[in-house]
Amino acid sequence: MTKKEKVEFVVHTLKEIYPKIPIPLDHSDPYTLLIAVLMSAQSTDVRVNKITPLLFAKAKTPEEMIKLSVKEIKEIIRPVGLSPMKSKGIHGLSEILIDKYDGKVPRTYQELEALPSVGHKTAAVVMAQAFGIATFPVDTHIHRLMYRWGFTNGKNVVQTERDAKRLFPKLLWNDLHLQIIWYGREYSPARGWNLQRDIITRTIGRKSILKNI
Repeated sequence: MTKKEKVEFVVHTLKEIYPKIPIPLDHSDPYTLLIAVLMSAQSTDVRVNKITPLLFAKAKTPEEMIKLSVKEIKEIIRPVGLSPMKSKGIHGLSEILIDKYDGKVPRTYQELEALPSVGHKTAAVVMAQAFGIATFPVDTHIHRLMYRWGFTNGKNVVQTERDAKRLFPKLLWNDLHLQIIWYGREYSPARGWNLQRDIITRTIGRKSILKNI
């Protein structure tokens, strides 16, 4: 297969497996999504989805969040990990949203990445899922699969994002980002990987990967 044919195969297969794409993190608006994505760093979506209802029951807007102390936020979100840093980030960005953006979540990389504890991937997820802006957030699943499929050299997530945007049609970026994540979790995990279930890697995977299985 040519690279173009491999890309088409991936797009077609993922569309067949995930015609309706579940959203991993529970949220009700751009602000609650931003908080959930921030909390998911080095944690799992399942764990975050258990804790966000507890936090949002007390505060689901920037105005409500700043009424909580950093310590109170930290105690609630402790189970997701890195709670000292994340609680400061949540409180700090909520203050900035009120002061600079009238309590609304901004829509650009530059504005989002200037917020405390918000990196490039978090900004990209919010832009894609809250506002429908075409981005291609790269997490560990996408980074792993793009390498397994021979679409990137695996050097770093910056290169992987660049390669993904170059290879896939822009109109599909937001769907593909989620479809690849789900596929990685369900069919092509880092551990306990069963190649027989992983039709995409089995069909187009890089030879060095297939040779070592």
